[in-house]
Amino acid sequence: MGDRAKLMGEENILKLFVKFSLPAILGMLVQSMYNIVDRIFIGNIPEYGGYAISGVGVVLPITFIIMGFSMLFGIGAGANISIKLGEGKDKDAEKLFGAGLFMLIVTGVFITVFGLMFLEKIVNLYGADDSIRIYAKNYLRIILYGNVFNTVAFGLNNIIRAEGNPKIAMYTMLIGAIINTILDPILIFTFNMGVSGAALATIIAQFATFIWTISYFINKKSMLELKRKYIKFNKELVFKIMSIGASPFAMQVAGSVIGIIMNRSLLFYGSSKAIGAYAAINSIVTLFFMPVFGMNQGLQPIVGYNYGAKNYDRAREALKVAIIAATMVTATGGILIQLFPEMFINFVTKDADIRLIGVQGIKRFMLFMPVIGFQIISSTFFQAIGMAKKSFILSMLRQVIILIPLLLILPNIYGLMGIWTAAPISDMLTTIITGIFLYIQLKDMRKEEKYFESAEKIKI
Repeated sequence: MGDRAKLMGEENILKLFVKFSLPAILGMLVQSMYNIVDRIFIGNIPEYGGYAISGVGVVLPITFIIMGFSMLFGIGAGANISIKLGEGKDKDAEKLFGAGLFMLIVTGVFITVFGLMFLEKIVNLYGADDSIRIYAKNYLRIILYGNVFNTVAFGLNNIIRAEGNPKIAMYTMLIGAIINTILDPILIFTFNMGVSGAALATIIAQFATFIWTISYFINKKSMLELKRKYIKFNKELVFKIMSIGASPFAMQVAGSVIGIIMNRSLLFYGSSKAIGAYAAINSIVTLFFMPVFGMNQGLQPIVGYNYGAKNYDRAREALKVAIIAATMVTATGGILIQLFPEMFINFVTKDADIRLIGVQGIKRFMLFMPVIGFQIISSTFFQAIGMAKKSFILSMLRQVIILIPLLLILPNIYGLMGIWTAAPISDMLTTIITGIFLYIQLKDMRKEEKYFESAEKIKI
């Protein structure tokens, strides 16, 4: 038995889960710092910070689309590369690497050109009005200038992780987050650049990340060799990459659609400051959700390996550990938010209007936050055991299938409070449905386990 197989099949589940999850959790937290740090500094700009954070709030769902393309070709290429490296087909892996890199560059350029050409129409579509349009445009324009570097760097980082180097992948995100955090106050306040300074800090950090990832491959630290002849469009490989990357891409697009509906509803039933409140709420919630997403990444290989090896007890134990850990995080977050909403909102912005709207909104919006950890982990469990369709459906339930109708119906009855109420209803309904799916699946696993045990007894 190889070292990795022995580790996955025999190591104490709790220790294994911590070992696999901790780097991912740190990486996810670091990654989330980009937008959170920007919003905190922007929200505290004297005189116009409230309008500025609302403008950045308009831009946030647009970045989901941009990130979606990085996932489409980065995660898609990475997953295929892992398989080829496992099969010992290094040449095929390098061809996939080249095709993935080519598509990352092309889509990065396309998004930049398209975004700059239709800048005003895009920010209007996502809910900008006269009071915040200038801030949204200034921020997005600069972000688009650096988009190619961001798209390529994020995509390549997925490939670094896929070839079995999670620490380097974590350092990649850490470098960008540290640079962004240092430059934000300097450019925003010292040089008095405001929103434009925040965006400039972000793209400088993204450029540094790009240089780091490219140098990793150029300096031959990778198992993959960066060969110019493979950096080209290959129809067969591109479709292969997209077939795996389509799911995370669809989730990002769905998040962007939700963003359009949310922003326009907040503007109609509230004001531009309500968009700023939503941006502040998102910043706070992200801090508690990112550790859960990191646990997801740690759980997947453990469950996948043991399920494939018919070690169902270990797969169930890993699921149990992950659910408990995730629920502790989301329950803690939910309780703290209900007890100290003012403290969290004040941390992001000092604008009086946003604070008033945000305090009311966050308490209602995250009412059932404690159950979300269970829902996220459980949907990932289905993905880990090869049931990607069920996992995708459960993920889409919370973010799209249930939430969108509620966002369209409830505000007509309850106004702004209807928008904040849509999320907890969606959270609870999705959790109940997920629980039913999981109960049936675990029951089926026990039946399959008994079948194999009976088969082994007959052999003996």
